[in-house]
Amino acid sequence: MIERLFVFAKAQASSFFGGLVDYGVMIALTELLSVHYTCSIVVGGFVGAIVNFCINKWWTFKSSDKKYRHALWAQSLRFLLVVINSIVLKTAGTYWLTQYFHLDYKISRLMVDLVVSLAFNYLLQKHWVFIKTKRSDV
Repeated sequence: MIERLFVFAKAQASSFFGGLVDYGVMIALTELLSVHYTCSIVVGGFVGAIVNFCINKWWTFKSSDKKYRHALWAQSLRFLLVVINSIVLKTAGTYWLTQYFHLDYKISRLMVDLVVSLAFNYLLQKHWVFIKTKRSDV
């Protein structure tokens, strides 16, 4: 039980750091370069995802052991699928809250990120992307 909580805490720290990068890129593109916030979310999402993947692979889920290295391409593909869907959820959710509830896009984004991070990203990364499978040497 304690190990699961520790992994969950590490995953949240990794997500938070990747999210800071993601959010920072979104703000910079939107506020400094006048890119529409939905496009900024997409770009920031991919930049933050790269940071998050690296931290999760080698620190959170420790799936960089030599016996699991064969899984790098499979993990990368699964992670990319999660990231694409996560970015779609974040972009649509932020747009919806911003347009229909007249919230500032920065606030909408934080609200959506919290839900997507806990209910979507963490579960899929833990149970699908970084799952450890033993390679058959038969």
